[in-house]
Amino acid sequence: MASSSSQLSPRGAFLMLTPLFLAVGLPAEGIGILIAVDTIPDQLRNRTLAVRGFDAGGMMTGWELVEGAQVEGAIEKLFTDPRAAYLHVHFAAPGCYAARVERA
Repeated sequence: MASSSSQLSPRGAFLMLTPLFLAVGLPAEGIGILIAVDTIPDQLRNRTLAVRGFDAGGMMTGWELVEGAQVEGAIEKLFTDPRAAYLHVHFAAPGCYAARVERA
C-alpha cells in the first residue's frame, strides 16, 4: 500500500510530500525501516546525495551536494550551523528521500 506523507518533511516553503509505503499485516521489524546510529548505511555510499539542513521550524539552513563516500563531511559541515536541528538526505538525481540525520 502506498500513500503520501509529509511527516518527515519540513513545513513552509520546503514542504515536500514523500511516498509512504505500508506493509499491511507485517510486524514493525518486518517493514524495512533502518535506524542506524553513528553509521552511514551502504545504500547511501554509492550515490550522489543532496544533504539539506533544517531548523526546528522547517526552514532550510544549508545544503551540500556530495558523493556518498563524502557524506560524513557534509553532515559535519551542516551541523556546524547551530540553527540546524536535523538533516534530510535525498538521492540527488531522482530527488527521492533517503534518510533523516539527527544530532547525537
